[in-house]
Amino acid sequence: MKTILAFAGSNSSASINHELVKYTVSQVPKFRIQLLRMSEMPFPMYSSDTEKNDGYKNSLIELHEDIKKAAGLIISVNEHNGNPSAYFKNVIDWLSRVDRKFLADKKIFLMSTSQNERGGQSSLSTVKNMLPRFGADIIDTFSLPFFNTNFSLEEGEITDVDLKTEHLRTLNDFLDQL
Repeated sequence: MKTILAFAGSNSSASINHELVKYTVSQVPKFRIQLLRMSEMPFPMYSSDTEKNDGYKNSLIELHEDIKKAAGLIISVNEHNGNPSAYFKNVIDWLSRVDRKFLADKKIFLMSTSQNERGGQSSLSTVKNMLPRFGADIIDTFSLPFFNTNFSLEEGEITDVDLKTEHLRTLNDFLDQL
């Protein structure tokens, strides 16, 4: 059975992007799901000095291996001031030091959500353009605007019918490619 690795690009324990990822993987049949909670994976800020003096953390090597083993990735990126979070960029920086093409031929379903009407689209666009530099194949994207209005934490699902339909369509496009 093929494995999908799924995580949010946020290290917040209350990440709405993690909630979107959890919902997304609940809609995936016939795949083994490896759902990561990035708030449990602290990484020091990347610097060449830290890399030279301390090397790579075991959690970084394990994440790199998990990516390599996965048939595809589901990632939801958060947005800070119109950009991906420093945490997510830092994880990418570390992974690219282990292996510049750490996403070689990896099919990715890329998502984002936020509390506003744009749903993290600026961050989503930035990451969509960034990840192919490391070998990623972005299959599809999905943005969920107004998280508190369009997602029920109690039910753990998208509540807006049109957005729910669009999410399932883009998810199935991704799954069909695996």
